[in-house]
Amino acid sequence: MNFYQVIRKILSDLKRCEWATNDLLEKYHDKEWGKPLHDDKKLFEFLVLDGMQAGLSWDIILRKRTGLRNAFDRFEPKKVAEYGKREISRLLKDEGIIRNEQKIKSVVNNAQRFLKVQEEFSSFDQYIWSFVEYNIKINKYKKWRNIPSTSKESELMSKDLKRRGFTFVGPTICYAFMQSVGMVNDHVTCCFRYKQV
Repeated sequence: MNFYQVIRKILSDLKRCEWATNDLLEKYHDKEWGKPLHDDKKLFEFLVLDGMQAGLSWDIILRKRTGLRNAFDRFEPKKVAEYGKREISRLLKDEGIIRNEQKIKSVVNNAQRFLKVQEEFSSFDQYIWSFVEYNIKINKYKKWRNIPSTSKESELMSKDLKRRGFTFVGPTICYAFMQSVGMVNDHVTCCFRYKQV
């Protein structure tokens, strides 16, 4: 067995959260999911991705991620906030993304709202992490099925984002966002990433 085969064997033997069922999901699970993010551009990216996920699987979103990144100017909120009818029309024809008009318009709207939050709080990071008092909420779930789809924090976040004019930010989407950006550690306790994040 050569070095790479040994590494592959070690990685395949690791315990992971049950949802990491293919190579793409495993890679995302192992390198990104639940890792605390404080970069506004990355936070905007996950706001877009989690909003796009509504009614779809995360696997679909990850497969479309590069297309979404290219279509939405590498998730630059200032550029996306300026999109008008022409850009929306272009996006609706782009097969590399989720071609849902409501979701596309939501991304543009949310970019505009995102910039207003940055203006008010000096960064989106400063605003969004306030919902967990700037600390990672560490849960201790043994099984994936026991993890809730919302929390009191995601409900408060959803309510405040909606008040500010954001769309596709219901409590379930907000909780998925919190999991993605590491505001909450929802790796199951037997997962090798649980103690790492």
